[in-house]
Amino acid sequence: MAKRSIFITGAASGIGQATAERFAAAGWRVGLCDVNLGGIERLASRLGSAVTAHSADVCNAGALAQALTEFTGDSGLDVMFNCAGILEMQRFADCALDRMHKIIDVNVNGVINGIHHALPALQKGTDTRIITMSSVAAIHGIPDEAVYSASKFAVRALTEALNVELEASGIWVCDIMVAYVTTPMVLEAATKAQSVDILGVNVTARAVAETVWQAAHNRKVHWFVTSEDEAVAKQVDETAWESRRDMIKQITGYAQV
Repeated sequence: MAKRSIFITGAASGIGQATAERFAAAGWRVGLCDVNLGGIERLASRLGSAVTAHSADVCNAGALAQALTEFTGDSGLDVMFNCAGILEMQRFADCALDRMHKIIDVNVNGVINGIHHALPALQKGTDTRIITMSSVAAIHGIPDEAVYSASKFAVRALTEALNVELEASGIWVCDIMVAYVTTPMVLEAATKAQSVDILGVNVTARAVAETVWQAAHNRKVHWFVTSEDEAVAKQVDETAWESRRDMIKQITGYAQV
């Protein structure tokens, strides 16, 4: 039987890298995609001949399409994992406008590009998956991460809509929801939101990768990496709209504002 396959954007580090390691260890063909060509080439060399590197910026639809074609050829694709994303933790008024536009371009348009260009290969298979990194920031807007939250709300809406649209084509669409993860995106950020210190950074990239593995084999629309994050989402949903803001103020350091 042909090996099952996964294409991962943002694969050079963090969650993307951990996911590549998880799937490669299970014998999958893995396509690594990132703007950091050196990073994915080193990872591919370490993980073996079934893992290949394909350099592309997810914001460049043409380059991403070419990278996907290089990996899939005339074959199908089993899993498209939209992992590439960026985060800025600053108050909206202090964040550069071009940086906020970049967040939307990578986190939203990059996902749209990936899904659009992966569809032909995904439609050749059966029970295939589109998995996208979302966030608990898609449950309620998070102060100091307003545009990032907006981008993850977009991912949530896209996931929910396409889960219904594409089911008849044999494609299951889902996302991964998690709080702060021990990745360079969080740990090496120039500025950090107050919620980082309040909530802590307690989830590893490997834990997220394991959730991606489960999502590739089972069916849920929203996958939570931790039971704590799922409990918070449930609590928010069960709280009256006007009271939710008080809960968010507590966990983001805005309670005294």
